[in-house]
Amino acid sequence: MTPKLSPEEALSRAAALCSASEQCAHDIQEKLTRWQIGPDETRRIIERLEQNKFIDETRYCRSFVHDKFRFNKWGRIKIACALRQKGISPSAIDEALAAIDEESYLDTLRQLLAAKRKSIGGAPSDALKAKLLRFAASRGFEPACIYPLLNRISE
Repeated sequence: MTPKLSPEEALSRAAALCSASEQCAHDIQEKLTRWQIGPDETRRIIERLEQNKFIDETRYCRSFVHDKFRFNKWGRIKIACALRQKGISPSAIDEALAAIDEESYLDTLRQLLAAKRKSIGGAPSDALKAKLLRFAASRGFEPACIYPLLNRISE
């Protein structure tokens, strides 16, 4: 367990974390708890970080969506779920998800399905389509995007 920090030192460390990479209030709250900072002081530190723009929910949300889509190849459903778990407001989530280019989104899904199709092998069948559907759904892509691409595979 990490040693207990003074509130001033915790604020300084939290500000440094926020300067190095985008953080949300939830992540900072977890860190402060780990550093054994009390709930009242945690609230004050987070408020101060938000006032000084170290923590910005909208900015964090845009960055999170961009990174998870581009690097992890997650779909909108999985990204939204992860953001909800961090206590991000639905309006900020919707706004950030809307910034994903639809053509790029479908192209990423197409590439993921093609790579998975190669790794599975075999002739097109209902079992293959079911595996691909489960795979794409586990990545957080919507059925409305998955089905049209699956239908092309069987053609």
